[in-house]
Amino acid sequence: MIHTYIALDLETTGLNPTDDRILEIGAVKIVEGRETEVFSTLVDPGRQVTPRIQELTGITNEMAAGGMEYKEAVERLVEFCQDLPLLGHNILFDYSFVKRSAVNQNLTFEKEGVDTLKIARRLLPDLEHRSLEYLCTHYGIAQERKHRAEDDARSARCLYERLRQEFPDCPQGIFLPGPLVYQVKKQSPITPAQKGYLNDLLKYHKIELPVKVDSLTKNEASRIIDRIILEHGRILR
Repeated sequence: MIHTYIALDLETTGLNPTDDRILEIGAVKIVEGRETEVFSTLVDPGRQVTPRIQELTGITNEMAAGGMEYKEAVERLVEFCQDLPLLGHNILFDYSFVKRSAVNQNLTFEKEGVDTLKIARRLLPDLEHRSLEYLCTHYGIAQERKHRAEDDARSARCLYERLRQEFPDCPQGIFLPGPLVYQVKKQSPITPAQKGYLNDLLKYHKIELPVKVDSLTKNEASRIIDRIILEHGRILR
């Protein structure tokens, strides 16, 4: 069992770390079994929050727009985590978002982690579900705000400790961190030429994008430009 780690949970605009963005960060530093520090913030993802995500998290577009600037939030999270292992429920999901964002900012984020979802799947095979919410209800772990990052990070920590107490005789390796593997290449930001042409297309066709143009990568901008031309046509001089 580890006693020093970062309990981490993210809320995101979707499920794909290539196209979606971090919406909220909840990171709780545990040192020798005690909570010592918290990094918790809303993050401006540079795009609209879909109604589905708003309903799930309670995070509105107004709340997101008032969040920390994206690059600063990622930089501060990487710094906060230092060289500590991560712990979370389906931690590879959260890790993939942070690592992709970090790589895009020329930051290193190579981690080991403990996944409470994997532990639960191995130790509780007969349960109907093994979502964090279901497991917290199963064990009577209080959840004040479900699907909010800081609260879910703490819930994952409590679940980890509860599982360790309930299964003291299982192989200890189950509760130890292992390498988190997610291969990612840096995404280039939108080029000045793309930005100029995309803004001209938007103005010409009177289109409002649900994303901030400056937040786009080169590939995202290319796909959006192609889609607009396909649906609305080129600019006619």
